[in-house]
Amino acid sequence: MNNEIRNPFEKILKQKRWSKDTIAAGRRHTVGLKSDGTVIAVGDNKFGQCDVSGWHDMVAVATGNVHMATNTGNAHTIGLKSDGTMTAVGWNKHNQCDINDWCDIVAVAAGWRRTIGLKSDGTVVAVGRNNEGECNVSNWQGMVAIAAGDWHTIGLKLEGTVTAVGNNRYHQCNVREWYSIEAVAAGYLHTVGLKSDGTVTAVGQNKVGQCDVSGWRDIVAIAAGSNHTIGLQSDGTVAAVGWNAYGQCNVSDWRDIVAVAAGCAHTIGLQSDGTVVAVGDNEYGQCDVSGWRGIQLPGN
Repeated sequence: MNNEIRNPFEKILKQKRWSKDTIAAGRRHTVGLKSDGTVIAVGDNKFGQCDVSGWHDMVAVATGNVHMATNTGNAHTIGLKSDGTMTAVGWNKHNQCDINDWCDIVAVAAGWRRTIGLKSDGTVVAVGRNNEGECNVSNWQGMVAIAAGDWHTIGLKLEGTVTAVGNNRYHQCNVREWYSIEAVAAGYLHTVGLKSDGTVTAVGQNKVGQCDVSGWRDIVAIAAGSNHTIGLQSDGTVAAVGWNAYGQCNVSDWRDIVAVAAGCAHTIGLQSDGTVVAVGDNEYGQCDVSGWRGIQLPGN
């Protein structure tokens, strides 16, 4: 963001979070931030979650991601503006889009029915469904990154440790012993952490192998879909584990990738030339990104 840094912590935070989220994947739609600050979206638009054509001056995007069930297609899309304010479109049954009064935001995350914002002072705000305490983040401090699963929320602290709130049925919130973490991602019922040495750790439901990441090396970015996990390697190739019923893990031939995003059952990759590739469920056209150009590269 171009606005003047207001405190020392914000400077550290900006250095710690090396990339902004310029691609995002939801249950049935995909969103991309272009280098000119505008936003593009494809896929299901039942609740207006793809109505982003009027957005401008954006620096990051996020989408609500959910598990694969017939009653969970409702979604929303979040945009972070260069001045630290927010905008939102889409499903708002639980007030997850009521973020117009937020300010000083430097990172965003979206769960199924909620929105999470990281402020420049390292505190966190949240709106939306809170039935299982997934929005109980008002006492968080010293955070440098956030992630939102279906019903749990993850916070990465400055010192590389992790905290979590919300549903813990499958131990997806058991992250207190993690250390040296550089990035976090949250799926339906699992949580993933990228360590400073390029290895990856994961906790939570592992029914389809979505947590089988112990052998990964040289990872520089991670993403979590509902039941699959994606790792971007330092050479621009991509690794994937977990549920692959729709081919969402068929990424072994991808090259020159600089960012990844995972939706419910599809996976998005941003290439170094600003184009985008996609695999997986395309029932609503959420993988129709081959014509996209000029997507903002992370860190730029």
